Amino acid sequence: MFEAHHDTAHGVGATMGLSTNGLAALQALDAHLPVRHAGFPVPRGVLWLGNGRRLGEDVREPLPDGTTAIQLLRSDLYGTLRELAAERGIRTVHGKRLARITHGRDHVMAHFADGSREAGDVLIGADGMHSVTRAEIDPKAPRPRYSGIFGTGGFARDIEVDAEPGDFHMVFGKKAFFGYTVRDDGCVWWFVNIPASKEPDPAAPAAVSDSEWHARLQALHARDASPASRIIGATPPAYQWFVSHQMAAPRVWSRGRAVLIGDACHVTSPSSGQGASMAIEDAVELARCLRDLPVEQAFAAYQRLREPRLRRIHAGAKQINWSKSATGFGRMIRDAMFPAMMRRFNRPEVLAWLHEHRIDFERPVTAD
Repeated sequence: MFEAHHDTAHGVGATMGLSTNGLAALQALDAHLPVRHAGFPVPRGVLWLGNGRRLGEDVREPLPDGTTAIQLLRSDLYGTLRELAAERGIRTVHGKRLARITHGRDHVMAHFADGSREAGDVLIGADGMHSVTRAEIDPKAPRPRYSGIFGTGGFARDIEVDAEPGDFHMVFGKKAFFGYTVRDDGCVWWFVNIPASKEPDPAAPAAVSDSEWHARLQALHARDASPASRIIGATPPAYQWFVSHQMAAPRVWSRGRAVLIGDACHVTSPSSGQGASMAIEDAVELARCLRDLPVEQAFAAYQRLREPRLRRIHAGAKQINWSKSATGFGRMIRDAMFPAMMRRFNRPEVLAWLHEHRIDFERPVTAD
């Protein structure tokens, strides 16, 4: 395994969620329990409008062993998976940034920026949203597109909020979207999505002082019937910013002996809550296909198995992004429509295709 960064990613990244379908995919690799223990359970989501109206809740069926969706730090997920890989004899080589790919009849060659190269039977491009592998496989592949929101998050201690530990509250506020959950030790994990019609320069939010953002973030939620302003006020102002993107998958996911997975292939914005789970599902399905089929047929089967599901999740995330970024008259329409929409769609059976998806790892994959 070759990694572009010169060191490990311990301590890098913010909070994230991992849904039951992603954990079920890890279970196929006997890896879900260490990951589960790295986070804390969030078995229920509760949705609200900024005026205090409760829209409904999302309760997901746990795995047979009781595992529910979890919330964790990205760095803890990375550290756990890296440790598991090392225990299973998978070596990670750092400082190897991919520059280009060449193809042989029975091998593929990775050429790195430092001038070195490595040959292998297959090359799996898991090199993220700005993937070099994707550009090599399909130079005309879609590019990441701004989804209309940017944001940050934090941790608030020494504050009491009226919320059960593990319930994840999502508030479609008047000026911004706010999500928060309380860990069993009382710490409140939270994030905010701020609508902006034009994509911010990545450096722009950081150019404003943390103390000024502290006041701005509280003001964004001042008119909402939620504890958002109090939670932000109780959080030491030290913000890391992200700009949300989404990207459709390319027409072809492979070329020769090189193939794409995860964000290198498709980007579902954080609004979907499925980014990590989709990457994990990709990896497990690709492993099945390579186990059972010759490379060319394996890659074709992998894309065929994954593509319809990814398209559906991509479309759903696009709709959520619109709901989060709506302002002015659009927000008024959203708030008027939401109660009826939630009555229709916020039922466990409606989202079973998403959260209860299970990969039968033992089942053989056939070319057709």
